[in-house]
Amino acid sequence: MTATEPIKFIPCSRAEMTDRGWDELDVLLVSGDAYIDHPAFGTSLLARLLEDEGLRVGIIAQPDWRDPEAFRVMGRPRLFAAISAGAMDSMVNHYTAAKKVRNDDAYTPGGRAGARPNRAVIAYTAAVKGAFKGLPTVIGGIEASLRRFAHYDYWDNKVRRSVLVDSKADLLLFGMAESALTTLARRMLAGEPLDRITDLRGAAHISGHCPGDAVALPSYDEVSGDPQAYNRAFKLAAEQANPLSGRSLCQPHGDRTLVVNPPALPLDEAQLDRIYALPFTRRPHPQYRELIPAYEQIRFSITSHRGCCGGCAFCAITHHQGKTIQSRSEQSVLDELDRLSQHPEFRGTITDVGGPTANMYGLRCSDPQAQSACRRESCLYPQICRHLDTRDDRAVALLGQLRSHPAVKHLFVASGIRFDLLNRQPAYFADLLKHHVGGLLKVAPESSSPKVTRVMRKPGPKVFEQFLQRFREQSQRLGKKQAVVPYFISAHPGTTLNDMIDVASFLQENNLRVEQVQEFTPTPGSLATCIYHTGRDPFTGEAVHVPRQPAERRLQKALLLWHLPESRGDVTAALRQCHREDLIGRLTGQHKLSAGKPRKPPGRQPGRAGKKAP
Repeated sequence: MTATEPIKFIPCSRAEMTDRGWDELDVLLVSGDAYIDHPAFGTSLLARLLEDEGLRVGIIAQPDWRDPEAFRVMGRPRLFAAISAGAMDSMVNHYTAAKKVRNDDAYTPGGRAGARPNRAVIAYTAAVKGAFKGLPTVIGGIEASLRRFAHYDYWDNKVRRSVLVDSKADLLLFGMAESALTTLARRMLAGEPLDRITDLRGAAHISGHCPGDAVALPSYDEVSGDPQAYNRAFKLAAEQANPLSGRSLCQPHGDRTLVVNPPALPLDEAQLDRIYALPFTRRPHPQYRELIPAYEQIRFSITSHRGCCGGCAFCAITHHQGKTIQSRSEQSVLDELDRLSQHPEFRGTITDVGGPTANMYGLRCSDPQAQSACRRESCLYPQICRHLDTRDDRAVALLGQLRSHPAVKHLFVASGIRFDLLNRQPAYFADLLKHHVGGLLKVAPESSSPKVTRVMRKPGPKVFEQFLQRFREQSQRLGKKQAVVPYFISAHPGTTLNDMIDVASFLQENNLRVEQVQEFTPTPGSLATCIYHTGRDPFTGEAVHVPRQPAERRLQKALLLWHLPESRGDVTAALRQCHREDLIGRLTGQHKLSAGKPRKPPGRQPGRAGKKAP
């Protein structure tokens, strides 16, 4: 491709293959998302990387899984088909925490729901196998990655087998998969059959036995029938998550054995820079005639790093992207801004520069020996690790260079911020408030109850209150009207109704209002989901209260939205149930209290919500 030749999209049709002079693909990628040629979308990123490796790649986006012909539009690929549900687990994409069907899908043109099937990895793999008999199939993406072991499934309310077993695919790639996918393609191009490629890092396969050096997990039969066995399996897998020292894992499924190799090694700066220098058009494929909400949100954003060392119990990012922060070079990010400024719709506003957590750019472990042996799930909890280099000089320099670019008028940081790091990042905090907050700053304390934040693996309320005071004082000194948008979770394991009443009081006392509540959804692979299923913390063995009943979950959600008139009835009901009628006036605006019902101490509550979890 010459400098003046326009960038072509990855082929999605036979006509686009012909335009490139191709009569056959090497690799077919199948995705549950619309095709947006932007590095924020995994299928597009992997397609461009394989293309850069010299392979002929095609994408089938959101095919009709009920029609085999939808998968044959570009013919049978020479090597394999790689299948992903898309940027979200398809069940999370389709259903709310209350198991109600969602009526929209941000990754589909027009935002319409229904363009992908339930359990998309399984459905797409079956369709590919029906369309191309004997074609090797490889599954990946977040749905496959987080369901690679036997796992609790909230929607079935049972433990399901590994998705590799259920899909009957030949190989599963977990994590971000760049290294594993490109290595797999090279080895198959060299003539090695897929069924003999069993040693890839970041890959899982089915075997007839457990390798001698692997750590054996309790079998599917054991974990599906015994919560304690499920907890043991989760803990054993977590102990081998370090890509620098982790061992292979195996888990019997009947007469077959799932073998999961150690995670892929983190990408270094040069590898990451190479990926983001690939020729993305940064646009949806021209076949689409309607807006795609996810694209509208991220089209003028820049990813500066990946990975998260926070290790929050409810979050899957660490399990998918890894704990190691992998940062691009400053020049790589500046080069992307140069290309982005040439976009015909760019008007000078960068909507975000960040990653899973914006202020983790440039963070690293300062002790390679300690990093290699580390088994901590989080570098920040229960306290910030002494080996974590939290200096903010790289992040401050990067933001300074970006906002001084002649094409930039506004530069915002919209990714979430870890407020517990900001005490160690004073220059970043100052620049953030002075230049990069678009009026509202997103932070995620998730709860103000120390008991609950301990289950969540989050900092407690004192750290958040200190941050809030500094934020407001510095914003006032700058003469800026800026506010914090706090994210709180309702019905998270460990949260009783009394805890949520305390959270509502905390919000009122600190003049905070939550506009959207994240109701806890047990998503595959997370620690919080393990606790939800078993009722115990797998690392401590401690019994944990789990809000399961719809009535309790509804009241918890209403308490987070205490300031809304429509919440008053449920807030009042929650306060009376916990014998805390003295707060009715404060939290509902109704100052006439019910007489003759003294408040009981908040440490326990009556009924199911006050009982210990089994």
